[in-house]
Amino acid sequence: MEQNNDSNFSQVRHVVLILSGKGGVGKSTIATELALALKHAGKKIGILDVDLCGPSIPRMLSVGRPDVHQCDSGWVPVYADAEKSLALMSIGFLLEDPDEAVVWRGPKKTALIGQFVSDVAWGELDVLLVDTPPGTSDEHLAVLENLKEHGRVDGAVLVTTPQAVSTGDVRREITFCKKTGVRILGIIENMSGFVCPHCSECSNIFSKGGGEELAKLTGSVFLGSVPLDPLLSSSIDEGKDFLQSFPDSATFRAISQISQTLLDSLRST
Repeated sequence: MEQNNDSNFSQVRHVVLILSGKGGVGKSTIATELALALKHAGKKIGILDVDLCGPSIPRMLSVGRPDVHQCDSGWVPVYADAEKSLALMSIGFLLEDPDEAVVWRGPKKTALIGQFVSDVAWGELDVLLVDTPPGTSDEHLAVLENLKEHGRVDGAVLVTTPQAVSTGDVRREITFCKKTGVRILGIIENMSGFVCPHCSECSNIFSKGGGEELAKLTGSVFLGSVPLDPLLSSSIDEGKDFLQSFPDSATFRAISQISQTLLDSLRST
């Protein structure tokens, strides 16, 4: 499939990159929960999972490894809900063996990502979230260059944890965004305290406030903090909708507020 389908983005209103300079900060979890929060807000959402070495979102949304079908415009996304309001395409769907390590050099990765970004027939979407690998490498440039060919990058959401070692890596991601002309829509601090499953008290195991401080130092919007919540972790592992299951939790309120702030920011683009 070699066509370059501008029509695949013609009904996509906003495209948002989910970035982090460091692995293990819960970037895919944040992407998944933002998508679910926006879906519950009545929006049509897509997730493009381009993490070659760790495409975890299909499991988080409990879609397994379905067969990917093609239409005249390209690959047809997989829907995670009966209403077809949450569309997903993961690079993991295209790998022959999910347990095999992807041992590819840069040009092969770049070629696949370029094709992958262009050739998904999304249809009508309010927001397309693009979950990327950690870092600022070939994969990120390939995603960005191909999205810019379609003129479709509204900006990026950066995910960090509170510790200085994480915020330092995200600082480099901010530099990457500035060098490549990507608007920073905001910073999210993930794992900001631990929510006790018995009393719901939040304890600062790592630290707190690193993401907010980084936002202040770099002149970025601080979108909010998401605590380390065992209920959220188990929901992700089991592919369940946390926001639907625990609407009274502080974590639900945090994610819902972040998604609304993001929507407000997109409306101002």
